[in-house]
Amino acid sequence: MTRIDKTSRIPLYIQLMDILVNKMEDEIGENGQLPSEREICQQYDLSRTTVRQAINELEKDGYIYKVHGKGTFVSPKKVNQELVKFYSFTEEMKKLGKVPVSKVLSFDVIEADRKISNKIIVAEGTKIYCFSRLRIADDIPMMLETSFVPYDLFPGITKKDLENTALYDIFRNRFETEITMADELFMPVMTNEKEAKLLQMPPSLPCLRIERITHGINRVIEYTNTIARGDKFKYHVRLEN
Repeated sequence: MTRIDKTSRIPLYIQLMDILVNKMEDEIGENGQLPSEREICQQYDLSRTTVRQAINELEKDGYIYKVHGKGTFVSPKKVNQELVKFYSFTEEMKKLGKVPVSKVLSFDVIEADRKISNKIIVAEGTKIYCFSRLRIADDIPMMLETSFVPYDLFPGITKKDLENTALYDIFRNRFETEITMADELFMPVMTNEKEAKLLQMPPSLPCLRIERITHGINRVIEYTNTIARGDKFKYHVRLEN
């Protein structure tokens, strides 16, 4: 067991943080439970104040999360999403060795209102698909998406299609439609009660709202509004001069 060096110039709580981080990575694992503050005090011969400071800093840094009445747990690792090229939730999860699932919450064919017609560049009243999906990886809800797709470009898509096949694979393989680019807008938001329940998270947890407009060769092929869990994703952009 790694010991605390009380003669070191490094503050005790920082030493404890390093020990706990190594313990979480090597022994406990994602969503595993940490020992109680009292047990940590006894194990490392530290005051409750020192232990609490280390725990609070680890929580602030996103290493752990607390469940009222149950204890403190190791946070799952965040998905590091690169924003330098087009990406798909399904493909990104597969690259990470996770099992992606899309649960279709609603599926309708509707007429585009003014807002949506402006987003996907069609006339108001045009027939479009509107569907909501809960995107899941390894049984953990990650994102809540609502998408709008022109019906005339992709006739015959069904709810079952979306449950069994990635949307972009449907575009490419069934309709021979290639994606050329996508514009995304990111905004920090707080979830409402319904969104938080579907994502299985506290309503107070910050999330990202992502608006994506996806382009084919000659026109917009998709508009999607996504709520992504703030504790599951981090995004990276490289800026070059």
